Amino acid sequence: MRELDPRERARHFDEVACGYRLEDALNEAERCLLCPQPACVQGCPVSIDIPGFITKISAKDFRGAYDVISATNLLPAICGRVCPQENQCEGVCPVGETLEPVAIGRLERFVGDLAIAEKWASMPYIEPNSFRIGIVGSGPAGMACAADMAKAGCDVTVYEAFHKPGGVLIYGIPDFRLPNTVVEAEVENLRKLGVKFECNTLVGRLFTIEQMIDEMGFDAVFIGTGAGYPSLLGIPGDSLNGVLSANELLTRCNLMVARDFPNHDTPVPIGRQVTVVGSGNTAMDAMRVCLRLGADKVHCIYRRSKVESPARAEELHHAEQEGVEFHWLTNPIEILDDGNGNVRGMRCVRMELGEPDESGRRRPVPVAGSEHDIATDMVVFAIGTNANPIMGQTSKIKLNKRGYIDVDANLATSIAGVYAGGDIVTGAATVIEAMGAGRKAARSMKKYLGIRDHVTAEPVASADRIFGIDSREHNFVRVRMV
Repeated sequence: MRELDPRERARHFDEVACGYRLEDALNEAERCLLCPQPACVQGCPVSIDIPGFITKISAKDFRGAYDVISATNLLPAICGRVCPQENQCEGVCPVGETLEPVAIGRLERFVGDLAIAEKWASMPYIEPNSFRIGIVGSGPAGMACAADMAKAGCDVTVYEAFHKPGGVLIYGIPDFRLPNTVVEAEVENLRKLGVKFECNTLVGRLFTIEQMIDEMGFDAVFIGTGAGYPSLLGIPGDSLNGVLSANELLTRCNLMVARDFPNHDTPVPIGRQVTVVGSGNTAMDAMRVCLRLGADKVHCIYRRSKVESPARAEELHHAEQEGVEFHWLTNPIEILDDGNGNVRGMRCVRMELGEPDESGRRRPVPVAGSEHDIATDMVVFAIGTNANPIMGQTSKIKLNKRGYIDVDANLATSIAGVYAGGDIVTGAATVIEAMGAGRKAARSMKKYLGIRDHVTAEPVASADRIFGIDSREHNFVRVRMV
């Protein structure tokens, strides 16, 4: 796929990856083997019919390809850009055993971008019912759950704490990787399904989860608030001026458009020598944002080696191309004060890899006598996030020992009619995994409400059907007591 020149793109926020041209998509689609038992479908957390949509591309039936994808995923232009396909659908592609795997993600993006350009929308017939559904959080988990519940005929309202819907897609991922215009277009498709968005609404402060069920009249609630509470290392100096989390940096630049200050009223001071601690996708985003905001030099500090870096290979490659300086097997132990409460440097120690830890990666061990200083005037921590404590502080919902919402196998919480999924349950994961959780919760909610789900209904012998309806579904009516 074509990309912008690294020397030019590091000066602005235009999207780096240019997407497939028509001839690129057709050529790539021809590489698919159309496996009779496709492993790629099983590798996709939302089970997109991948051979089905690729077949449509080969036949130049692009609208048909969009219809196949949107049957299970309403966000193809987003997922095609940010999902780690190399570890999911593409990771099990048999073509990849001898050649490069079929570029499923890039083909999905091609279809999604074409759908946005042509203003396509997947609008099934919806028979309204009387059920009201509340969704807390408008990120990928919340949007996936909202879409499925709206298609089932429910009246769906999504509550978002920020002033724009999209969750981490809109505040956490920079435009050069996922343009906000793409997110806004995908959100608009949810509005076409009848989903309502209430922004600037912080659930847990304006009202509680219990109030949504008991007083506001919601028949079921889904919590998909993500895990955006930043982590710091707790080392000396981490409260100095010039130390911030990657979440704050990215939110200011992406959602609050600080990159265009003073045309927008949110500032974001950027140092000349910026040091980012961490080597995941969020760290890559933070480093590349700092370059675009004018930093002279950006350093990456990571306590393991490049092999153990959790970032996508593509993101790591792009950061290297743009001039980020990587310090592998290096761990910060202190942030140095200039005497006036500002950052002047970072003291680090070199590491070596020992035995594997609980994550399966080799544990980093300090090398005695290897302390050294790195000159820096701004430090950004990108070492993971935690669950925001507001929900647990204002509700009686059960949490696990890490502070995330505790759910059963069906994603049901300790409060009847309340379900949860995505990062608020699992901790930080991928966009598509959050969407998979949202869809799984929707299936459980439909079962709880007694809504027939034709997608997952168990097949029965024809003798057990009356006028095509499972006999087990006859003679039942839901009564709501008032």
